[in-house]
Amino acid sequence: MKLELTGGKLLTHEEYRAMGYKCGLEIHQQLNTEKKLFCHCPVGLVYKEPDAKILRHMRPTLSELGEYDGTALMEFKTRKEVIYQLFRDNTCTYEMDDTPPFPVNQQAIDIAIEIALLFNCSVVDEVHVVRKQYLDGSIPAGFQRTAVIGLDGWIPYKDRKIRIMMLTLEEDACREVSDIGHTITFTTDRLSTPLVEVITCPDIESPHEIQEINWLLAEVLRSSGKVRRGIGTVREDVNVSIKGGTRVEIKGVPKIGLHTALTHNEALRQRNLLEVKDMLNRKGLQKREDFGFRRSDVTDKADWKKFIPTLPDGVFRVMALVSRGIEEAINYPLQQGTDIASEIGGRVRVVACLDRMPNFMHSKAEKGNFVPVETWERLNKELKTEKEDTVILVWGSQKDTETALTEIEDRIAELAKGIPNETRQSLGNGVTDFERILPGPNRMYPDTDSSPTKITAERIQRIKDNLPPNPFTIMAYCDEQKIPRKITEKILKKGLGSLFYSTVKKSPLKPMTVAVFIAEKLPQLRREGHAIENGNYLWVEELLCSLEKDVLPHISALTAAARAYLSGKAATPAEAVRAAYHEDTPEEAIRSEIKLIAAKNEIASIVDRNKKTRAIMKLLKDKFGSFTATDKIAGTIDTLINTK
Repeated sequence: MKLELTGGKLLTHEEYRAMGYKCGLEIHQQLNTEKKLFCHCPVGLVYKEPDAKILRHMRPTLSELGEYDGTALMEFKTRKEVIYQLFRDNTCTYEMDDTPPFPVNQQAIDIAIEIALLFNCSVVDEVHVVRKQYLDGSIPAGFQRTAVIGLDGWIPYKDRKIRIMMLTLEEDACREVSDIGHTITFTTDRLSTPLVEVITCPDIESPHEIQEINWLLAEVLRSSGKVRRGIGTVREDVNVSIKGGTRVEIKGVPKIGLHTALTHNEALRQRNLLEVKDMLNRKGLQKREDFGFRRSDVTDKADWKKFIPTLPDGVFRVMALVSRGIEEAINYPLQQGTDIASEIGGRVRVVACLDRMPNFMHSKAEKGNFVPVETWERLNKELKTEKEDTVILVWGSQKDTETALTEIEDRIAELAKGIPNETRQSLGNGVTDFERILPGPNRMYPDTDSSPTKITAERIQRIKDNLPPNPFTIMAYCDEQKIPRKITEKILKKGLGSLFYSTVKKSPLKPMTVAVFIAEKLPQLRREGHAIENGNYLWVEELLCSLEKDVLPHISALTAAARAYLSGKAATPAEAVRAAYHEDTPEEAIRSEIKLIAAKNEIASIVDRNKKTRAIMKLLKDKFGSFTATDKIAGTIDTLINTK
């Protein structure tokens, strides 16, 4: 597959392995159910003005062990006001956490079991719902309900297996509308939509592999025929680590094409952070107190409105932070176009909600420094700094600057330890920025509102008996039949693998003919405006199985038959095939017409053989309607042309 890379050249597979590169995926795929997971509201997005809005604030809760989750505490520091847009027909009191959950949607559990089996997972005996804390506001309850369905699965990849750690069933979160300052707005239409999360082990060995493995995982999901399609129905998180570091999660990667650049850049970012750690440790900077942090209010030390373009309106403070020993580190490059200062700015943006950039400046900046040199010199004198000291300025309200200073100190202290456990967001160009601290085990606890669901052996067997063919089986079959991989990929990407495999086993047509019709002609008919309902393809199988074994079909004839059926000119697919192949028209009548057409002066005068054939075919269509010749009739045309 084509590798898409932004902002840097890929290393070799061996170089990544030498770095200790490890990567795993978390794929969140919505299921095609009628109702939501824990209530009876219909699934679907709403594009209209909300019927109501509510405002909430999020607060952390203690885990069963009496501890707070670090991510929850970080989100609490943001002091966000969360606004939810509600829709009368798609949102109920469950989603707003005003009533307990309904029993778990059994249709969703069946689909999740089916997908788990397709991934070769062992299905659990009993489904237990647990709560996973989310204080970013995306779930009004402050937690997501989730349940493990399958464990220890795998998919084949080259000469090894990519292991599936687990597959879970969970409810989707709200859609974010806006996030400005201390106010974030969500729409609740997507909330509680059932989805599965497929979590792989860290078995991806380099960015060279990630797109292909991701595509294979997506094909298994689509092969069920029971997942939602379209923008926003699938989202992915990518976990990356290197030797000497720790796991970093990149959230919400929007498309497969970005994975290569993101994981490459993240690996290099982590390597550079380890180099910064060594640089600081050699200076004796290992603990927080080694940096000698000092804070000062410098609001009245300059006319800051002249220099800082992002000062807030009204009352503001400008605070200075002095840090020892980071004069080299703060400009150290990490990703394409980013450095340590960018990392600090990202943390301040998220936690202190100072999102007008730039949100801080420092005295060692090599570019983008709005403060004049003489002002820095005066500040250094006022603050009694040494040569190895760096002065950092941050501005905003009193509370926001206090939060910002704490976050800056925390992030600088973390530099001496290496790579922090954090979740990062993709910026869409292969580069990432801080999103939140990586959640820990304290965010999970049992959901006492949901009773366990026993999964019987009979239920699993029933699902196994109706399991669609695995995409790897289909790919192997297509390779054996010498069907081009491009055609096979089209079939699988459109979720039509089951249709192809069941049809090719019954139809007298060659596998290549069936493959081309499904991969290329069905999309063509849809583009022409024919209503082809997703998931309802029984007519396709009937159409492709209606021919006699001794008829050698043209793809155009099959397309004409499909067109006739979809437009209502034929009552059944079989009738459309008979009409397209003129089984109801005497062959001799067609042959006689061919002879008359070939004798016409305007046809006889055409020298080019292919042009003459097309001209005869056009006139045949005018005579007999939607006409496509069988091979026998095409042979008659060839004979007449060759004897002239």
